[in-house]
Amino acid sequence: MTKQQANWSPYDNNGGSCVAIAGADYCVIAADTRMSTGYNILTREYSKICKLADKCVMASSGFQADVRALQKQLAARHLIYQHQHNKQMSCPAMAQLLSNTLYYKRFFPYYSFNVLGGLDNEGKGCVFTYDAVGSYEKVGYSSQGSGSTLIMPFLDNQLKSPSPLLLPAQDAVTPLVEAEAIDLVKTVFASASERDIYTGDKLELVIINAAGIRREYMELRKD
Repeated sequence: MTKQQANWSPYDNNGGSCVAIAGADYCVIAADTRMSTGYNILTREYSKICKLADKCVMASSGFQADVRALQKQLAARHLIYQHQHNKQMSCPAMAQLLSNTLYYKRFFPYYSFNVLGGLDNEGKGCVFTYDAVGSYEKVGYSSQGSGSTLIMPFLDNQLKSPSPLLLPAQDAVTPLVEAEAIDLVKTVFASASERDIYTGDKLELVIINAAGIRREYMELRKD
């Protein structure tokens, strides 16, 4: 008789896709609201987008229990920062904090794949993309999650950012105006939800510009 053993894992992957696009004076961060495990949908109304500061938002896919723990840790660190400095963190500062927080847990990582977007100190859009252990890069656009392998080639085709090896360094922000970027994100998710079973139900978009933060929603396929 073959020996059987329980194959337990502390991690799960709850699926879902996230996208962020930075423009000259705006940033669009979007994610679907489906949360799954295996072939089961746990809920169709789960927001993957978390506001970290007035001009900084994070979208996360992966293991949502770890994502929630990470969000609470960042909120606590940001509160301490506000008490010490009497101001909110800038988006680049929050990007560094997120990297440090993920790297600190590198031997038992937060199983979360994040994109962080917002406005920098000059009011320009910025997007930072991460792996699970804190390696990050400032980019003009990015995607994470179960649909990222479908979404990223499409964004590359439409937006094609300059090589980071070019000197002098080129600006990473995309040439689209805000309305075009929103339409592109909606198209991308409508496409991804056709092929990826973990992406669907509803699209949540967060648009950050000089006027503040606003949210938009779009229905996606529910099967």
